[in-house]
Amino acid sequence: MKNLLARRDFLAWTAAAAAAPLAHAQAAWPTRPVTMVVPFPAGGGTDAFARPMSAQFSRLTGQQLIIDNKGGGGGTVGAAAAAKLAPDGYGLFMGAVHHAIAPSVYPRLSYDIEADFVPLILVARVPQVLVVNPRKITTANFKEFLDLVKRSPGKLNYGSAGSGTSHHLAGELFKQQTGTFITHIPYRGAGPALQDLIAGNVDMMFDGLGSSAAHIKGGRIKALMVAGRTRNPAFPDVPSSRELGLPDYDVSTWYGIWAPKGTPADTQARIIEAIRNACLTPENRQVWANQGAEFADLQGGAFGGFIKLEVQRWAKVVKASGGVRID
Repeated sequence: MKNLLARRDFLAWTAAAAAAPLAHAQAAWPTRPVTMVVPFPAGGGTDAFARPMSAQFSRLTGQQLIIDNKGGGGGTVGAAAAAKLAPDGYGLFMGAVHHAIAPSVYPRLSYDIEADFVPLILVARVPQVLVVNPRKITTANFKEFLDLVKRSPGKLNYGSAGSGTSHHLAGELFKQQTGTFITHIPYRGAGPALQDLIAGNVDMMFDGLGSSAAHIKGGRIKALMVAGRTRNPAFPDVPSSRELGLPDYDVSTWYGIWAPKGTPADTQARIIEAIRNACLTPENRQVWANQGAEFADLQGGAFGGFIKLEVQRWAKVVKASGGVRID
């Protein structure tokens, strides 16, 4: 009996000793700086969440989260680069709703957002907002604006983050639902488009509220409508699309974090925990609120299921627009 008990104690000690290095290895991440590819130029909606999150991540973990902006192709250039990162937890990808649209508009993508990445966490969801340059569009409200657009088919234009992005398709959906025509001007990212809107080089934009918020508050651009069923708490004076007679115009921009396929499950868990903690700091809760965003907190498989539904949803919008294909 004593031998049996001794053997059990030995086996238990051996198992604990074997598990200790593994637990230490899991707890060690990150031991060096982490790079996160943001597939749009600096200054856009993705940056508006990525950089505050990066600052808090670095403070909480003691390691830098370096933002690597790789713009172009409506976010597909950066995504293609991120798909080739080593699956070791030190190369991440912050994508957006655009990456659920891309499969329907880019026939030759070199990556598959569902097959080549591991979905980690959905960090922000923010409604789209119709914003105009107040020096070029002087109408007092949305009704007057819509009357102007209907009287001037093709004469007004809107900027977007690029062909096939949510900014572009939000404009296409608006045209479908209002029976209007506005000329599309694509840019290499929301940041450059927004700067040209502020400068008066384009008339309007269907932008994520996150990147437009500070400029709306500063009076550089004017918000006429927020997409969705209700007004946004950050901008209670801006009417919702539903109350303006467009109940089906419900468009939001969302941002999430992926890792390359093959990233170990324990490392995925550590990344999710670190990103989540960074987003939930008081500082970043305020940043999200100021931009009219909610912290969605969909993780792992739940985030993956959300992506699948978004891919299907935007495929229908692309088809209804007559098909947007970018070679």
